[in-house]
Amino acid sequence: MKYIVGAVALLAVCGPVQAHGPAHNSNEAYLPPIFVSPRPMAPGQQNVATAHAHEVWLVDQSNSSGKTFGGAIHVYDGEELRRSAQTAKSERIDLGSKASELCRFNTGANPVRPHMLTFNATQTHAILSFVASGHVLLIDARTRRPVDCVRTELGAGNFRQAHAVWPSPDDKYVLVANQNGKKFERIATDYRSGRLHQEPAATLDLANCTTPNHLPCQEPTLRPDTAPICPFIPSSGFPAYVSLRGGGMFAVDYKSTPMRIIAEYDAMTIPRDGCGFVEVNGWVFGNGGGGNAANLDGWYHYRVPVAGPLTYTAANPPNYPAPQVIAHDSRSNRDAHGTTRTGHGQYKYVWFFDRLANVVEVFRADTGMYVQTVNIADPSISADPTPDLIAESPDRRFVYASLRGPNPLSGDPHASLGSTPGLLVIEVLEDGRGLAVRGLAPISNRDAGGIERADGHGVQWRRK
Repeated sequence: MKYIVGAVALLAVCGPVQAHGPAHNSNEAYLPPIFVSPRPMAPGQQNVATAHAHEVWLVDQSNSSGKTFGGAIHVYDGEELRRSAQTAKSERIDLGSKASELCRFNTGANPVRPHMLTFNATQTHAILSFVASGHVLLIDARTRRPVDCVRTELGAGNFRQAHAVWPSPDDKYVLVANQNGKKFERIATDYRSGRLHQEPAATLDLANCTTPNHLPCQEPTLRPDTAPICPFIPSSGFPAYVSLRGGGMFAVDYKSTPMRIIAEYDAMTIPRDGCGFVEVNGWVFGNGGGGNAANLDGWYHYRVPVAGPLTYTAANPPNYPAPQVIAHDSRSNRDAHGTTRTGHGQYKYVWFFDRLANVVEVFRADTGMYVQTVNIADPSISADPTPDLIAESPDRRFVYASLRGPNPLSGDPHASLGSTPGLLVIEVLEDGRGLAVRGLAPISNRDAGGIERADGHGVQWRRK
C-alpha cells in the first residue's frame, strides 16, 4: 500500500511517468520514486552531542543593502542548528564592505553575485566565486577577513564569470569554471601569505580547443556549449573533472601547463547542466539534467572510476572510461543539482537532491542501486524548499542544504524559485539510507520596497 500511495504522490508532483534507464548491475528497471515519510525525532534526540564541533557557512547571493554588489555569508554554529535551526543565530559577513573594497582595489570592479563556496584542505581559508562579475575571493576563515581577490579572464564573446571553484587536495591550486567566458582556469594558492596567483598559461580555452582525439571541444553535435559549470578533484588529486553546460564532460590533468584534456565525453553520453560531483569508495558520482525547456535529457545520474594516468590518458577513445548509468528519468520537469554521501561509520549511500520536485533520491554507493526517494517538502517547515547545494557534517549525522528564495538571482531558466531562503537541517537515519528534515534556519534581505531578495546558494561546513 505504501508503494501505491507513494507512486500516486509522485504523479501529483512530477506528472506522468515516462521511461527510466536501467539501474547499474541490475536487470530491474529504475522504478518511479516512492515518497517515504521521514520518522519523527525520538524524545531527547533534539540535542545531538558530538565531538566534531563545526560551523556552517551559507552564502546569500542577494546584493548588500542599498548596493548593486556584495552579498553576505551567514556562519552558524553546528550544535545550535541541531538544537533549534529556527532560532539559531548567525554571524553575518557583509561582502559589500571590506571584501568589495579589496576586489575593487585589486581589479577595478565590484564583486557581484556570490555563488559557490569551498574551503582549502586544511580549512584555513574560504574560497568564494562571484558568478556575475567573475571574481574569486580568498577569506581567512578564522578571522573572517578577506585577504585577496582576483578576477577571471575575458573569454568567449568578451564575457567572464566565476561559476564555481574547487581547491586541489594538496592546497597548491584552485580551479575556476569561467562559465560564460568558456575557460577553465587555474590559480596557484599560497595560504600562508593569503595570496592568489593567476596562471593564464595554464588556461584551457574550451570554446576553441581540440581534444586528444583531434575533435573540437565545442561542436554543435558533440558538445554544443562547453561553458564549464562545476570542477571537482577527487582525494587522490587526479584527474580534475569539469561538467559542461551543453552536455558532456572533460577529465583534465590540471597540473600540466597548459592544462590537458585526458578524457572527453560528449553530450550524447553525459547530459547538460550537471553540477553534483561527489567521491565515494573509489567512484566519482555525477549528475545531469536541469528543469528547463532547453533540457530534454531529464534527470540523470552516473559514476566514473577514480583512477590514475593509466586509465585517464590522452590515448583513450572518446567516452572512456565509460560512465556507468545509475538512473535516467526522461521527464524534463526534474532538476538534478546538489549531491552528497552518507553513512554513519563509512559512506554507504549517495543522495541526489531534486531542486524541482523537492525530493532526495537515495542510491547504494557500492552497487549504484536505487533505494528510495524521500520528500523533504514539509508544510510545517517549508512547502517548497528548492534545495540547491549540500554539505555534510563532519560526524556524518546531519546534512545541510541551501534553499533558494522567491526572487532567484541565478540559475534561470532552471527550477531555482523557492519559498523559504535559508539553511535546511536534515538528520541522517538508518546509517545513511534514510533521512528526516529537522528544521530551517531562515535568512532575509528585504529591499526598500519590502521585497524579499535573500537567495541561499553556496554552503560548506568547517571544523571549529
